[in-house]
Amino acid sequence: MNPIKIILTGATGMVGEGILMECLENPNISEILSVSRKPSGKTHAKLREYLIPDFLSIDLNDENLKGYDACFFCAGISSVGMNEEDYTKITYDTTIHFAKAVLNQNPDMVFNYVSGASTDSTESGKMMWARVKGRTENTLKKMGFRNAFNFRPGFMKPVEGQTNVKWFFKPFIWIFPILLPSKSLTLHEVGRAMINAVHKGYPTSTLEIRDIKNLAI
Repeated sequence: MNPIKIILTGATGMVGEGILMECLENPNISEILSVSRKPSGKTHAKLREYLIPDFLSIDLNDENLKGYDACFFCAGISSVGMNEEDYTKITYDTTIHFAKAVLNQNPDMVFNYVSGASTDSTESGKMMWARVKGRTENTLKKMGFRNAFNFRPGFMKPVEGQTNVKWFFKPFIWIFPILLPSKSLTLHEVGRAMINAVHKGYPTSTLEIRDIKNLAI
């Protein structure tokens, strides 16, 4: 398979950093544009960084985003303590605006979105975050990408050497995969599955944990 060029967001968070590290070492990736508000702290021959303070301010015709095969959208925030309006602005508005910008420059692009287990595709359930994520997933699928995949991982074990891992998460890193292996993934697996989704596709656009494991092989 021919190596691909990707845009990646969220490199300063745990999920994005882990997937970035997988992509840096994966021979099926030739170039990575990390788009974020602050530097990732990583240097590599494949990696270029594009710093943007506010994703909602990105020009929909920004040519810095041109020439890529896929976008791995890993940016996100916890809904804890947030009201629906603020969470929607960050989770839905920002994602869709960014998706429009990359699609304008790359009409044959594959868009991989990190959503979450238990996301509500009906957009009408009781959990606020699940409704907003569901709306985001549904909109992405309709935008006209060559493929738009919604990844719904559960617990994700960080890649060795990651620096962006919250302190309260660390005690669970080793025990959770042992206790609940069916609900656990590694960020290596998520990264490989994202890469394989671009090259191979997948029968469904919504990837639950078992689908991510299958596609990572």
